[in-house]
Amino acid sequence: MNLTTRRPRAVLATLVTGATMTALIAPAGAEAADRSVLDGTTVAAAAAPTVDETFDGSALPAGWTPVEGTWKVQGGRLVGSSTSSGQQSRITFGSPLTDFRIESRLRFDSALDAGRWVAFGLDLAPSGAVPWSIATLRNGSTAANGLEFAQRTVANTWNVTDTAAAPVAVGVGKDVDLAVEVRGTRATWYVEGREALRTTMVSRSTAGVQGLVVNGSTVSFDNLKVTPLGKESFIRGRGAPLRVWAHRGGSAAAPENTAASDEVARRARAEWIENDVQPTKDGVPVILHDTTVDRTTDGTGAIRDLTLAQVSALDAGSWFAPAFTGQRVPTLGQQLDGLRTRGGNLLLEVKGAHTRDSVARIVAEIRDRGMASRVFVQSFEPQHLRWVAELAPELPLGLLRSTLDPDPVAIAKDLGLSAYNPSDAAFQTRPGIVSALHDAGVAVNVWTVDDANRWNSLEKAGVDGIITNRPAELYGWNAAYLQRTAPRATVLSPAAGQRIDRAQRAKVAVGNNSAEPVTIMLDGTPIANGATLDATTLTAGEHVLRAEVAGAVTESRFEIVATPTGLADLILTSGARPSTVSTLTTLLGRREYRALATYANTSAAQGLTADRRRQIVAEANALTSQ
Repeated sequence: MNLTTRRPRAVLATLVTGATMTALIAPAGAEAADRSVLDGTTVAAAAAPTVDETFDGSALPAGWTPVEGTWKVQGGRLVGSSTSSGQQSRITFGSPLTDFRIESRLRFDSALDAGRWVAFGLDLAPSGAVPWSIATLRNGSTAANGLEFAQRTVANTWNVTDTAAAPVAVGVGKDVDLAVEVRGTRATWYVEGREALRTTMVSRSTAGVQGLVVNGSTVSFDNLKVTPLGKESFIRGRGAPLRVWAHRGGSAAAPENTAASDEVARRARAEWIENDVQPTKDGVPVILHDTTVDRTTDGTGAIRDLTLAQVSALDAGSWFAPAFTGQRVPTLGQQLDGLRTRGGNLLLEVKGAHTRDSVARIVAEIRDRGMASRVFVQSFEPQHLRWVAELAPELPLGLLRSTLDPDPVAIAKDLGLSAYNPSDAAFQTRPGIVSALHDAGVAVNVWTVDDANRWNSLEKAGVDGIITNRPAELYGWNAAYLQRTAPRATVLSPAAGQRIDRAQRAKVAVGNNSAEPVTIMLDGTPIANGATLDATTLTAGEHVLRAEVAGAVTESRFEIVATPTGLADLILTSGARPSTVSTLTTLLGRREYRALATYANTSAAQGLTADRRRQIVAEANALTSQ
């Protein structure tokens, strides 16, 4: 696949500044002077972008392929248009990448309604044909589905996997900086530099490229880049949630180390699924934790004394529940195939004693299936990790520990670890290891923890991830954690969509979950929290109350509407002469709105100010047309 054109200018050594950077991690043990730290994440120089466009010319860049809709370069921007809600205008570009960041500064120039959207194409056929995977932003970005990760399926239908409200309001006419970072089937949305949504469910292909999609709107793009990502850091960034590692799959809800438990973990949005691997008598690596098959199958005997044919005939599900009868002990190859086709990443524990040849067989299974970018290898045995490092230096390594080493940093450097993974009991003897290991570029993941109180303590201690039997619960706990920690304003009143008439005196009420100051604007003019809205002074129609905390914006759109009660309030509080008030209220009581408007607009209606006369006439005319 040809790379797209690049701009003839220097490329920054880092992707972006600020909290949005994804790190390219230096190996454990590298000198501190060779690395920098950004938001608690160790980083090295970034790779050069494969796509880097400012759209300064007059034609589409070479290698960019319009698929549907109108695409043109105009005024230093790429402009894409879709004329209906059913049209997904698409343009493809770039090259197949497993791990990358796509970013652009873009603007809705027009949109049919708040539900229309623009998307980064994360994995599209160069022809733009289905299926494809996208990350979507709606014009009404603060709606519950303002951000999405979605797939257009082979059947040309939608499969929306994840949704969230964007942290800022976008709307027509506002430039916004957006980025999505993709690592295999995992992806993270960033809006104006703030993490907004994660997924583990991106559907990938071997030949998919990048693209843009526009729906029911015209969107213009500038400064679009696609940058390959290097070795992943497993150290948690500042404000990021705990990483979810599903122990033996979703083993609290399905029989461990089976396709069923993998599926539970996948649906629970676990970032990584942990499985154990051991060889059979005939040397085939299979997924099993114990040294024998007795506990988790209907058979008996040591796994290493049984052939693959014998193991394959065992029932590995009925011991857990009748519904799982017929589950089998998977081979490593079968497990990898399932993850590749259905989604998911594998934390693979090399269990028990192994020879170099048996480790080489495991590595071959991973590489032969093109899964090296989606497998993390761990073991209690340092020698296993040394062999993996020799055979497949691209695989990240984790050392499991039930008691802490005298010097965890030293052994981490010696083995080239990406993570040091102690038991919870071991970790509690010396929680200070987190800081030292992080300084060495090594993450800390604690096993096996199923209790929310401990999750809270471990998060505060700075650990990076939890290996748990309850991935769904930890995923939900993480969602609550993000809601607690991200500064956010909540508009309580006037509520979104509220209809207010002239007789009402609504108060501005904005909640704030942080100590950061909140700025509140009504139609662009500052207003105090708790202030009373005088509906008699507001124009009829839509108004926007905007609350902002630490860059996060929440909007509430409400309406001032005409009602007989509201018109009565305008008349009774007008200060007009009693005879005028009497005539106006009589006409109102008879619902003679046209006659009321006509009378109010004459000199006979004495005592009305010009503004109040105009309001009464407009309100009466509005009621006439209802």
